[in-house]
Amino acid sequence: GMDAIMLQEKLVERLLCPRVRTSRQKEKQYVGFATLPNQVHRKSVKKGFDFTLMVAGESGMGKSTLVNSLFLTDLYKDRKLLNAEERINQTVEIIKHTVDIEEKGVKLKLTIVDTPGFGDAVNNNECWKPITDYIDQQFEQYFRDESGLNRKNIQDNRVHCCLYFIPPFGHGLRPVDVEFMKALHEKVNVVPLIAKADCLTPSEIKKFKDRVRDEIERFGIKVYQFPECDSDEDEEFKQLDKELKECCPFAVIGSNTVVEARGQRVRGRLYPWGIVEVENQSHCDFVKLRNILIRSHMHDLKDVTCDVHYENYRAQCIQDMTSKLTQDNRMESPIPMLPLPTPDVETDRLIKMKDEELARMQEMLNKMQQQIHDGKDQ
Repeated sequence: GMDAIMLQEKLVERLLCPRVRTSRQKEKQYVGFATLPNQVHRKSVKKGFDFTLMVAGESGMGKSTLVNSLFLTDLYKDRKLLNAEERINQTVEIIKHTVDIEEKGVKLKLTIVDTPGFGDAVNNNECWKPITDYIDQQFEQYFRDESGLNRKNIQDNRVHCCLYFIPPFGHGLRPVDVEFMKALHEKVNVVPLIAKADCLTPSEIKKFKDRVRDEIERFGIKVYQFPECDSDEDEEFKQLDKELKECCPFAVIGSNTVVEARGQRVRGRLYPWGIVEVENQSHCDFVKLRNILIRSHMHDLKDVTCDVHYENYRAQCIQDMTSKLTQDNRMESPIPMLPLPTPDVETDRLIKMKDEELARMQEMLNKMQQQIHDGKDQ
C-alpha cells in the first residue's frame, strides 16, 4: 500500500542523495583523534615505566629506611652493615638495587642507586667524584646507545632524582653538603632532605629549613625546581603545589615498623614520651615527599633529566667531538697515496678467461654478420 510506496521513495532519495544526513548523524561524524590520550595511556601502561632514584648522605641518616618506607619494599634485606673498623678503609661505592613494583596493573621498574661510604671519611676531599662519574657514565652509555644501531630498545639508566640527606644536628649546611650539591646540580635533579627530623622540635625544623634555603640561595645551588601550576588548575591543587614549594627542604622520618596509636595501627616510631607517625603531615613531610616522587612529579623529574641535564651533556659531547675533528684536520699533513693492492692470481686467471670468452663471442658475431651480408649480395 501507501506505506510501501513511501518507503520506496525514501530509499530512492537516500540512494540518489547520499550526502543528506540528519543532524543527529552529523553530530556523530567527528575525526576521532579525541581517543589519542587513551591510546597513549594504553601503550605506556603496556610498556611499563622506569625510574632511577639516587640516595646520598653519610651512614646512619636513615636512607635505607626511608626508601623502604616510600616504596613499601625491603630492598636492603641482604645487606651487611660494616663496623667502625671496616668503615675506616671504605671508599665511596655505587650499589644498585632494582625492584619491579606493580600497582593496579601499572608496572614500575624502580632502580635505587645507593652511595655507601659517602661523607664517612675524616678527609672528604672530592668524595662526590665517584657519584658524578657514575651519573656521567650513564649519560655516556645512553648517548652511545642513541647513536648506535639498536635505538628502539635503549635501556634508560640515567639518574632521574637524587635525594640528598642533610644531618639534623648542626647549623644548616656543612661545606661537604655545599660542595656535593654544587658538583651534582648541573647533572641531576637534587632534592634536599633534612634527615631524622624527629631529632628537632617544630620550631627548630622551621629555623633549620629557613637557614638551609638561605644558604642554597647564597651559594648558588640549583636544587630541583617544581614546575609552575597551569592557570586552569583548580584552587585546591594550586594550594597543594604552593605548600610543596614552601616545604623544601623536606623534613623526613622513615619507619618500617607498625605501632599502635589512638587505637589505630600506623607506621611510626615508638618513644618513651610518645609516638612519631611517619604518615602524619603534622609530624613530618614524608607524605609530601612521597606525593612528589610517586604521585605528581615523577614524570616531570624524568622530563627535566631528559630535556635539560642529558641535553646539556649531549650538546657538550657533540661540541667536543666537532672541535676535536677540526683540530685534527688542521694538524694532519696531506694524506699519502697508498699503493693499490695487487690482485691475487686466481682473480687474474678469471679475468683472463672472461676476456677470452668475450673475444670468441665477438668473433662468432662478426662471422654471422659476414654470412648474412654475403647472402644478401647473392
